Amino acid sequence: MKSVTEQLLKLMSNWMGSFSGAYNVREDGACVGRQSTDNIKIESKLDGKPGLDIHILSGAKGETVSIPACVTHGDVDDLVYNDFYVGEGAEVTIVAGCGVHTENGEPARHNGIHRFFLSKNAKVKYVEKHVGTGSGQGIRSIDPVTEAILDEGAVLEMDTSQIGGVDRTDRRTRAKLAAGAKLLIRERLLTEKEQQAKTEFEVEMNGEGAATDLVSRSVARGNSHQAYRSRIVGNAPCSGHSECDALIADHGAVDAAPELTANHGDAALIHEAAIGKIAGEQILKLRTLGLTEEEAEAKIVEGFLS
Repeated sequence: MKSVTEQLLKLMSNWMGSFSGAYNVREDGACVGRQSTDNIKIESKLDGKPGLDIHILSGAKGETVSIPACVTHGDVDDLVYNDFYVGEGAEVTIVAGCGVHTENGEPARHNGIHRFFLSKNAKVKYVEKHVGTGSGQGIRSIDPVTEAILDEGAVLEMDTSQIGGVDRTDRRTRAKLAAGAKLLIRERLLTEKEQQAKTEFEVEMNGEGAATDLVSRSVARGNSHQAYRSRIVGNAPCSGHSECDALIADHGAVDAAPELTANHGDAALIHEAAIGKIAGEQILKLRTLGLTEEEAEAKIVEGFLS
């Protein structure tokens, strides 16, 4: 693989020269490394679409599958379809970072469409980090689409982050939950300069005891703009919570629009949205400890997004 790919892997997946467990490394639209295990089978799609079918066998415990994707130069528009079939009672971690790099004026884009099919009582932790690098003026774009269907008692925990370097992103997540299923999402997002980011969540709870908790923390600096949309639909006795917490600095802008739809009398749904600037007293306190104003702001942002 290219040296740029190795650097991106270190930034988005803590890669230190190798992966443990199952993995597939994608570089500029092609596979440059793959490994399956006894319990996790990674195969190229047979329907003509670019991407993977990942089958995680029932009862698999404590295993990890890594599927990073890298775009290493401009004039690349990478599209991939990855489907995860998680067997009954399996408990796994999926790491799916994406990095885009360009050193010229050509755009670089990755669009990953991931679908999750979790069987009864399956548990998945999904970790996704997006980064953009390079000194080129080409637009770096990452547009992830996530669709999830959770069977009874299944749990999907998503930890997603995009901390700088990506000029355009359109992040869409849709899920349907059966009885007792749970979807937990923690999103962290930083935009700077002229960057733009859009987040859309849509969760439909169709079974008794289903639950979802959507939390987005973001910082908009420079002239960047962020838009947050969430829609939680309760069709059964269930519980749902949506929270958007954002800080703005310079001329940054954030708009948030959470939406709730209760189609059952025992659907308990809550939304929260808070947008504010970085507090001056916080910066002042840190400056008394010897930090510059820029260092103080960086510390506040780091703590907020951690």
